[in-house]
Amino acid sequence: MGDVLIDVIVEDDRWVGLQALADSAVPAALGDRGVSGEVVVLGCDDTRIAALNADFRGKSRPTNVLSWPSAERDPGSIPDEEELGDIAISYDTCAREAAEQGKAFDEHVIHLLIHATLHLLGHDHQNEAEASRMETIERNVMASLGLPDPYRDDILHGPCLGPD
Repeated sequence: MGDVLIDVIVEDDRWVGLQALADSAVPAALGDRGVSGEVVVLGCDDTRIAALNADFRGKSRPTNVLSWPSAERDPGSIPDEEELGDIAISYDTCAREAAEQGKAFDEHVIHLLIHATLHLLGHDHQNEAEASRMETIERNVMASLGLPDPYRDDILHGPCLGPD
């Protein structure tokens, strides 16, 4: 695998250990494809992510994770840009979802970081086929880390991560 720099910015002090979670999730999502580059991860709260969600998506409410690819990419392509993109993740929403879904907090955060990293690589879930492909990759990456299927039947989840 290429060199991956993960720059974590913590705006909310509850994000203890976010660097370690990102250091696990992001390279795992990039897999062995030879992708190199930089990913910036912002650990924030619901107030901050709601403002970002309003500014960039026109939805003035909190969500779990947002991502901004540095360039438009086709899924499966190998980026040639040094900067892969940015991710913002909300502690409040992650903690609430993990509790509601009966998931370990760290596992949920790793899953969301994998999900967001796949968005940086051009994956999306705008239709059923894309969502299915993305969920399969997420399951495989989680399994490669020895973590449970984030879409397993014993938890509550919807067809897409985060509120639309």
